[in-house]
Amino acid sequence: MYKNYRYADLTYKLNEMGINPLDVMVTGVTGAGKSTTLNSLFQKEIVSVGRGVEPETMTLDSYNLNGVFRLWDTPGLGDGIQRDKEHSKNIIDLLYRDYYQNNNQYGFIDMVLVIIDGSNRDMGTTYKLLNEVIVPNFQKSRILVAVNQSDMAMKGRHWDYNNHKPMNKLKEFLEDKVISIQQRVKEATDIEIIKPIYYSAEYNYNVYALLNLLIDNIPSKKRKLKSI
Repeated sequence: MYKNYRYADLTYKLNEMGINPLDVMVTGVTGAGKSTTLNSLFQKEIVSVGRGVEPETMTLDSYNLNGVFRLWDTPGLGDGIQRDKEHSKNIIDLLYRDYYQNNNQYGFIDMVLVIIDGSNRDMGTTYKLLNEVIVPNFQKSRILVAVNQSDMAMKGRHWDYNNHKPMNKLKEFLEDKVISIQQRVKEATDIEIIKPIYYSAEYNYNVYALLNLLIDNIPSKKRKLKSI
């Protein structure tokens, strides 16, 4: 379903960059729905989803969607001080994973997708993730934000459960929410992010918009760390 979506656009952009595959780190706080998002993209359960109080993803794992698009699932922050330290270190190590080409050092990860839980108003841990982990170690222009669980943004109200999409009132609320998040991220982290999209991985709603966000914002060049 999503495997071949805009495949020609994707391969054209990667050929221009001179890379294959595109490596995207998927990150966010615990419970934001990173694993559910990956399962939705692949249309099968490739990642176990935590349903209780304990997070499911504890390691860094990669999944290749179509030979040219590789997504990295990461542990979420918000599991406690010690676990957050360990998870942050693993995320930073991945951001600095490198390779060499023509006497240049390049970063392995090309883009970072930060997933926000649309049902949660507390953004404190997300700001911590951005301010302390992602931004100091990664180019701001390569950071994208998406709001998952849009079905629960108004605590399940105004969601059309028969057609798996928001009713008008919820859609208006979500439009306001992504603009608010864009502004709040700017105020809290000084990052001017592209307007986030909203989607529901659980109900497979607006996942095409998530792919468009990624494909439309593929960088024009490899992520250069330094020249040798």
